[in-house]
Amino acid sequence: MTSVEQTHRWRAAIAFVLFTTTAGLYLETPVVFLASILGIAYAGFPLIVSPPPVDVELSRTVTDEMPDHGDPVTVTVTVTNTGPRTLPDLRIIDGVPALLTVIEGTPRHTATLRPGASTTFQYTVAVKHGSHQFTPAKVIVHDVSGGTRIETEVAAGEQTAVREELECPVDLRKFQLRQEARQYPGQTPADASGAGLVFQQMRAYHRGDPMNRIDWKRYARTGDLTTVEFREEHRTAVVLCLDARPDAVRAPASTEPHAVAYCIAAAQEVLTVLEQQHEQVGVAIFGTEFDWRAPRASQQQYTEIDQLLRSHEYDQPTPVDDTVTSSTVDVHQLLAQTQGTLEVLVFSPLVDEFGATTAQQVDARGHAVTVVSPDVTTDRSIGAEFVRVERANRIQLLRERGIPVADWSPDDSLVWPARAYGVGTDG
Repeated sequence: MTSVEQTHRWRAAIAFVLFTTTAGLYLETPVVFLASILGIAYAGFPLIVSPPPVDVELSRTVTDEMPDHGDPVTVTVTVTNTGPRTLPDLRIIDGVPALLTVIEGTPRHTATLRPGASTTFQYTVAVKHGSHQFTPAKVIVHDVSGGTRIETEVAAGEQTAVREELECPVDLRKFQLRQEARQYPGQTPADASGAGLVFQQMRAYHRGDPMNRIDWKRYARTGDLTTVEFREEHRTAVVLCLDARPDAVRAPASTEPHAVAYCIAAAQEVLTVLEQQHEQVGVAIFGTEFDWRAPRASQQQYTEIDQLLRSHEYDQPTPVDDTVTSSTVDVHQLLAQTQGTLEVLVFSPLVDEFGATTAQQVDARGHAVTVVSPDVTTDRSIGAEFVRVERANRIQLLRERGIPVADWSPDDSLVWPARAYGVGTDG
């Protein structure tokens, strides 16, 4: 969107004209009266100068398109005047991703550009986990008189083949769903016996059993009718449960990414692995509203879930030492959807009771649950230390109840928590 406004920087010249004209007439002094002509020239100059068209092309390159967490990445921005007139006062503010901090240089630049000329500037950002979207650069142009200000936004041109994203994927290690003895992608053994491929047990014949399930060899030997049962294989459904409530948007400092951004980055990496395994994947997102997508296995489903995860990012975090209010979000919205064989992966910073309560209630329904919790707590203040201790207590409680928890420091790799017998071990 382009806006044009007058700066009114020549109002002083109008005041000068009025003063000298009045003073010249009152004092009957021709010299003072003639001085007002100079003011009239200055005041009328912006009226005869038309603002130049803002036709610019922007390109953006980075030194590393797939950096590791914490790596410095230098961004180079080039702006070219593709219009027919000179831009005497050009100011550019690049659209730095909201969750990245500039550690060297500046994303602001000024220049004067003749037609066809270009200007280049650089700045360096410290990259954090996640997919970071550059926003369009803000371009401000003043005409030669300075009386008109034109402001517009310019995105990287398609012809420059510049990526608008800076990807910093989570280093996910030892990922494995909790369901054991998975024979084929998307399948997990059930406790019940029935039709299947793997032998389960022999039992006495019941009226109505299929003829092809009767052990005829045993009947020929002993005269007893017995039925062979096999272990049923059910299609596994995996649900990514994201805690994206405003109460979860916590960060160690205002210049650091918040917990929800880290949860999204981890969920996206897990989604990529599940897509490669052709799993049925659904998503439940607790944000300002409850978003639900039933588990399915299709390329469209994976794409929609990824887009839905990205749409729940926030720009402004709240420090972790502020008071955390208990959420009133109804977990029963999720429980009402959890039918059949499910494995639920909960992504939550656990800075309040919501994430732990959700995991426990889903676990009580008989579903396998794993919790991934990015640690954004600090010990910089008494309040922050209190939040840190409470979070540690919640993690311990979940592990004592047999729910594996990945207590993940975003500065390190995300090691998936192993499943012990009845106890979730540290990841």
